[in-house]
Amino acid sequence: MNRGESVRPGAVPMDEEPALPARALAPAKINLGLLVGPTRVKDGRHELVTVMQSISLGDELTLERAPAGVAEDEVVCPGVPSAPTQNLAGVALKAFRAATGWDVPPLRLCIVKRIPVAAGLGGGSADAAAALRLASYASGLGDEELLRELGAALGADVPAQISPGRWLATGGGEHLLELPTPSRSFGVLVLPVAAELSTAAVYAEADRLGLGRTSRELEERRLALTAALELGAPVPVVKGLLHNSLQAAAISLCPEISGALEQARESGAEEVLVSGSGPTVVGLFPRANGLGGAQRAVAGLEGRLPAPVCATPVDAEFARARTAAEPRLDAGWGPTG
Repeated sequence: MNRGESVRPGAVPMDEEPALPARALAPAKINLGLLVGPTRVKDGRHELVTVMQSISLGDELTLERAPAGVAEDEVVCPGVPSAPTQNLAGVALKAFRAATGWDVPPLRLCIVKRIPVAAGLGGGSADAAAALRLASYASGLGDEELLRELGAALGADVPAQISPGRWLATGGGEHLLELPTPSRSFGVLVLPVAAELSTAAVYAEADRLGLGRTSRELEERRLALTAALELGAPVPVVKGLLHNSLQAAAISLCPEISGALEQARESGAEEVLVSGSGPTVVGLFPRANGLGGAQRAVAGLEGRLPAPVCATPVDAEFARARTAAEPRLDAGWGPTG
């Protein structure tokens, strides 16, 4: 028996046709603090401590039957030229088939990109996680544990995006602690930068600059972030907990980030930081009516290119796989603003 072969409660029975076409959102993530530590010998990944928060800026994925004559699964992602073997979502679909034994005719995975590529927002990882959710939904196979296991093999950001929300991630990103949903929503100003940064290059620059922390410091940060957010605070009250170890490295490789940071500050954001490995800058508006503050910030940056985006925190319901015929949620299908 293949892993995940048992049918999930409420899933499509194995003797029925797959629930296709099916759709899901793949929300971007921002990092509420990111501390990077030593490199692990076993896989070359850096140890880290971070809080990943899903936001309402998201790609949209549709899984459907491939047209007649297509010999294998294919990925269609306009504006992002790559073969299915290179697209992480396509790799995820292949891994799901191998792990579960799901043997159906070729499928087509269509991706509408809204998350900037190579921007520190986890867009590729979000798409891979959404592809796994869609495959599990359509097939009735695999549980969340299996999907996380498959996600961990794809990249450090994928496991936390299997069930979007707020997660404390440690290890190489595979050890997860679900944190409470924020007690109130808040506004997020997303400022893309007209550049792409390789995650590997940013980590290498961080190593060169000596920005890594010790294992002890990582453990202290894990405890501090857990305590700061365990009761649902929108963001940590202690500003130092939002520190991103990769920010200086990202600026070193892409000086244009400094200008975006200044724009976010001038827009009124209370906290300003680089998301992940950059180059995207986020401004946080955690107080009451924070969404209004972020919306006013976007309005004040009218004409900026790349265009700013206003977003809010989202949870797993936002990203739930559903049939194409199921009505869309008014506030749940696409970026806010």
